[in-house]
Amino acid sequence: MTSNGRMILLVEDNEKIMYGNKQMFEWEGFDAIAALSLRDARSCIEKHKPDAIVLDIMLPDGSGLDFIRELRESENSGIPILLLTGLTAKEDVVNGLKAGGDDYLTKPYDFSELLARVEALLRRAGRVPEVIVKGRLSLDITSGVADLDGTDLLLAKKEFALLLIFIQNEGRVVNMEYLYEKVWNTSMIDRNTLKTTINRLKAKILDSGWHITSSRGEGYCFERA
Repeated sequence: MTSNGRMILLVEDNEKIMYGNKQMFEWEGFDAIAALSLRDARSCIEKHKPDAIVLDIMLPDGSGLDFIRELRESENSGIPILLLTGLTAKEDVVNGLKAGGDDYLTKPYDFSELLARVEALLRRAGRVPEVIVKGRLSLDITSGVADLDGTDLLLAKKEFALLLIFIQNEGRVVNMEYLYEKVWNTSMIDRNTLKTTINRLKAKILDSGWHITSSRGEGYCFERA
């Protein structure tokens, strides 16, 4: 489970789409839970209180539109909802938004757009954390400053970006290509530069109770020391 405090509920009866989205959201640092029906969705909301919902309209045990109306009249009325559906007519979009949906995206779609729309919903709802705490480490997302027991670690911009990715993927191996693309914004990976930056980061968090281990030929993993 990731540590960024953001949980997405995916309500989708197409298992291929649902599990594909689940994997991608988790890769981006979210906690993602999946429901194949409205009955499952109700149970997930009761147990987990998600920060946002990605909801299909045509589900085996009812309409997503009716489900939105139900939620908007409940104690969970403030949860942002993005409708993700194959219904593409203008009137379908209007009906979805009138029912209480916060955004509407039609299939087929690009995951990067889905991610951007969900993140925008979370920002508007005030549910994106500005500070992430992991044990004795504290990361201020707004300022880009990382502290250890209140002492500034003096991380360079790329060191901070790497640490944030590692914390969001605690316990999972993150491959080198992904790290380089996210932090250096290029697919042309320079393994020596990446290794050097990670080694500097390792030294700065040495006494934090966490460490970064390498997996030969695969990537790096952030875990308890």
